[in-house]
Amino acid sequence: MRLPNITSLYGRIFAIFWFTMFLVIMAVLTLPHLDPRKTKDISPAHYERMLQIRDNVEQAFSSAENIGPVLESLDERPRRGSGDNKLRVYITDLEGNIQTSNHRHDFILKSLRNFVTSIDDSLHPQQRLYGKAMLSGPVPIRLAKQDYFLYIMTKWDRPPPFLLQLFDHPFRLLLAVMFVSTPLLLWLAWALSQPARRLELAAQRVAQGVFEIDPELEKGTSEFRQAGKSFNQMVEAVNLMISRQQRLLSDISHELRSPLTRLRMAQALAKRKQGESADLTRIDIEAQRLEQMIGKLLELSSMQVDSHLNREVQSLSSICEALLADSQFEAEQVGKTLLVSEVPDRLLNCHPQLLMSALENIIRNAIHYGKDQIQVVLEAHSNTLCIRVEDNGDGVPEEELDSIFRPFYRVSTARDRHSGGTGLGLAIAEHAVRQHNGTLRAARSALGGLLVEVTIPLLSEE
Repeated sequence: MRLPNITSLYGRIFAIFWFTMFLVIMAVLTLPHLDPRKTKDISPAHYERMLQIRDNVEQAFSSAENIGPVLESLDERPRRGSGDNKLRVYITDLEGNIQTSNHRHDFILKSLRNFVTSIDDSLHPQQRLYGKAMLSGPVPIRLAKQDYFLYIMTKWDRPPPFLLQLFDHPFRLLLAVMFVSTPLLLWLAWALSQPARRLELAAQRVAQGVFEIDPELEKGTSEFRQAGKSFNQMVEAVNLMISRQQRLLSDISHELRSPLTRLRMAQALAKRKQGESADLTRIDIEAQRLEQMIGKLLELSSMQVDSHLNREVQSLSSICEALLADSQFEAEQVGKTLLVSEVPDRLLNCHPQLLMSALENIIRNAIHYGKDQIQVVLEAHSNTLCIRVEDNGDGVPEEELDSIFRPFYRVSTARDRHSGGTGLGLAIAEHAVRQHNGTLRAARSALGGLLVEVTIPLLSEE
């Protein structure tokens, strides 16, 4: 097993985990020492203050011959230190017995007894918090010609109660440590999610036909950098493959059109010399079909190249109204009726010519095969456009509905047997709709013929 590198995802997860564990361990080991209820050493400043209080008490009672009046005076007169902290002085003998004439403060006296018994070295004064009383001592003092120890009690108003609750409740302490470590974990989550999000968006762009290299993919940890680099290499390979395919189709088209043109010229010369004949007419019809098929094939292949470079934000009316008006005119010329619903007032990001070509192929297909009635309905649901094109023709068998969008597919019914179609119109429409991240489906129409439904994302109204 190799050692983790901090620039790798593996290394960062490892480092963040152990750094978080280090914080937890340090908190567990350090925070108890901050608890004022643990016996701790006195700071030099506080010790100097205690010596000053000791000297003041010795001076005030220097003439006392008996310790009793001294204790009564100390018990009845609380002293005030700096600020508002109430201060009391307590005396013990050298064995640690409390010398007092006032037993009203039982809690303080019990706390003082506990504190006195916890002192191991009388020459090393310490302090400890009991409730809101901070006890400090001992300090040697001489009163009534005898040696005693002096202890001082001050009112404690810090640390805040929240900190003491953390000390008393380990679960809360653990939550506090987790809260402190949350920014590190959020940073780790961000470091993991951002490159993955960029890779996801790049994949979505490719799915929509946008084959662009994104330099941002090659940033982040070494694993994501390598994944981004591989993704960009894949996009380059796809672009190269499409370019070669387009060049090949262009060359094939040129090579096919040249003999086809010569064939039609020869047919025209033969027709001029020999006159009209059924065979020459058939040759002309098949040559026209071949030329139409070549044009449709090139149109189908061109939809997979550079369609993302000409995206525009357009209104539905600018795309559909002229097309629908032309389609109605075309239907009237062949004695058919084309009914069109109102066009929703919405915007979409599209390749206008590509989308118009798809809709034109679908509507012309319905006009061609419908008996006398065609219906086009456009509806906007939230951020989705639904276009339904129906006719009352012979329709398509249920088992063949999923196949009619395949290139060169010819249905088995009379709907396409004698139509002279190339089998590319709906395939072109399906490719165009897919380029716009939409879907296309076929079903049986309520009018009796074929229903083709197009679903395309719209821009948000917000």
